[in-house]
Amino acid sequence: MTDLDKIDALRASKIGVELTPDQCRRMADAIRYRDLKDGEVLVREGARDNHLYVIVHGNLRVVRGAGTADEVTLFVLTAGDLVGELSFIDGTEHYASLVSRGDTHVFGLEREQLESLLKTDADAVYRVMRGIIRTVHQIQRRLSMQQVELTNYIYKQHGRY
Repeated sequence: MTDLDKIDALRASKIGVELTPDQCRRMADAIRYRDLKDGEVLVREGARDNHLYVIVHGNLRVVRGAGTADEVTLFVLTAGDLVGELSFIDGTEHYASLVSRGDTHVFGLEREQLESLLKTDADAVYRVMRGIIRTVHQIQRRLSMQQVELTNYIYKQHGRY
C-alpha cells in the first residue's frame, strides 16, 4: 500500500475525519496495515490488545467461543467501523474474538504510537480521540434505543415472549 493510499484510508476513517492534511501524513506513518484471509483471527477473545483497528475493506465478525462447537457470531462489523476502541483506551480484555469474513483489510494504530504524538502534536491526538468518543457515543445511543424497543415489545406482550 502506498503512502497516498494510507493517507486516503486514514482520512476516510472516523478517526481521520478531523485531521488536517499535515496531521494525516504524520499519522499515516504511525499506522500499520494488515490483510486478513477468510476466517483469520485478528484478536482472540480474552486477549489484551493495545491497537485500535479500522476496517478499510471487508468484514469482521465479533465471535464468542470462536473455533468451538458453541461459537456464536454476535455482530458483523463492516468497512469504516472502528474495532477495539475500548480496549485501546483502557487496556481491558476483548469480550469476543474478531474473525475476518472474506478477505479483509484493516489498519491498526498502537496506543503507544498515538501517545508518543502528545508531545509533538497534541491537537492530532485530541482529534483522533474525538473520533473514538463519537463512535462510542453512537454505539451507546444504538444500544439504548434497542433496550427501549425490547422493553416496549415485552410490555405490549404482557411479559409473554
